[in-house]
Amino acid sequence: MPTLLLLRHGRSTANTAGVLAGRADGVELDETGRAQADDASSRLASLPLAAVVTSPLTRCVQTAEHVLARQPEPRPGLVVDDALTECDYGAWQGRPLAELAQEPLWRTVQQRPSEVTFPGGESMVAMAARAVEAVRRHDAEVARRHGPDAVWLAVSHGDVVKALLADALGMALDDFQRLDVHPASVSVVVRGGERPLVLGVNTLAGDLGWLRRAPSDATVGGATGREADASTA
Repeated sequence: MPTLLLLRHGRSTANTAGVLAGRADGVELDETGRAQADDASSRLASLPLAAVVTSPLTRCVQTAEHVLARQPEPRPGLVVDDALTECDYGAWQGRPLAELAQEPLWRTVQQRPSEVTFPGGESMVAMAARAVEAVRRHDAEVARRHGPDAVWLAVSHGDVVKALLADALGMALDDFQRLDVHPASVSVVVRGGERPLVLGVNTLAGDLGWLRRAPSDATVGGATGREADASTA
């Protein structure tokens, strides 16, 4: 199956302000976020992407556009998928994180997210389910159109990316807060073979061109490192 890259958007104006952006309008990349997105685009510049799919929110679209600007021709079109959007935080949206940390629900979010439905918003279980369904759907379409060796990119949000990684790692949603996903970090998943294969989590540096020959399943006895060397031969 194709290789999936999960890219969190760069730092946003809401991140800088310390508020929970959610799906609020007008939240864009700040200056640091634009630089982070540019760094991510450089890491992906030597890796032709078969598809780029993004959350509809501005900060993700801007990040995806940075990546596409560095892609070799012919570049794929940008696909917007609502299923990759941020969790609907309901009444929590737009509130300062320091204030939310005093709410009783905050502790549940950190320890038992599977039990959380945000007031007037979405449950974390529903958020995870829609995101997992979306990447499976796009993965199958990329495989159908471009073959099993294709590489594609999904641009989304911190909690969404963590939920997707938890699913790939076989982790319960209640454990997903053990994962850290920095702005503009890239994680790598191959959904094929006996099980999903996670090749990288929260990576922030390094050219990703070696993924042109990513393995399709775990290697008996462990990888030799030749996979990365072969892509530069």
